[in-house]
Amino acid sequence: MILLNIDTANQPLSVSVTDDVEVLAEFNSAKKINHSVTLMPMIEKILQHADLDTEALEGITVSSGPGSYTGLRIGVTVAKTLAYTLGIPLYSVSSLKVLAATARMDEILLVPVIDARRKAVYSGIYRFKGRHIEQIEQDRYMTIEELNDYLKQQHMPYLFIGMDAVKLEEDLKGPVFYCIPRSSEMRHIVDFNQPEDIHRFEPTYLRMTEAERNWLKQQD
Repeated sequence: MILLNIDTANQPLSVSVTDDVEVLAEFNSAKKINHSVTLMPMIEKILQHADLDTEALEGITVSSGPGSYTGLRIGVTVAKTLAYTLGIPLYSVSSLKVLAATARMDEILLVPVIDARRKAVYSGIYRFKGRHIEQIEQDRYMTIEELNDYLKQQHMPYLFIGMDAVKLEEDLKGPVFYCIPRSSEMRHIVDFNQPEDIHRFEPTYLRMTEAERNWLKQQD
């Protein structure tokens, strides 16, 4: 299946076109990029490099979160619009799972980390078994202290993964590994048996936005 893969969940931008075997074209950048301005032109360039047009696409995968509210909205909106316009299925993958899959390390717990500010993170626990990645602990919003305590209780080697893991290295109790998500990894971890409902699909934020919290306070 020829897939367009999009990850705008956080600061990095990753866009790729893949088939069942190869990465046909891919762009990855950790530079702070305005996704709303850059995403569509980058999709066009990636398709040009792969010598494909949109009609050749058979599906779209997008990182569903957690992550930046704005980044997620942009990526999901573009993915939904393209999938609807082209009449092709839409699939989603956890942005934390994409980070874990990018690391590709065996015999160790992979702990992707996204900074949620105020000494808190979005994180999940993953592990590779051969070429298959399994989820050990569900993605969730937690304090860094809670994450450190949980990992200490597992009595297994683990590795914090991601740009934000490096940024938070002083607070995280364990080794860190710098990497950015590669959207081309989505083809290995997506569940093709569970396409999204294009009209109802929304990003996974894992906690309320500041605007939502302020609105609730006003209702008290």
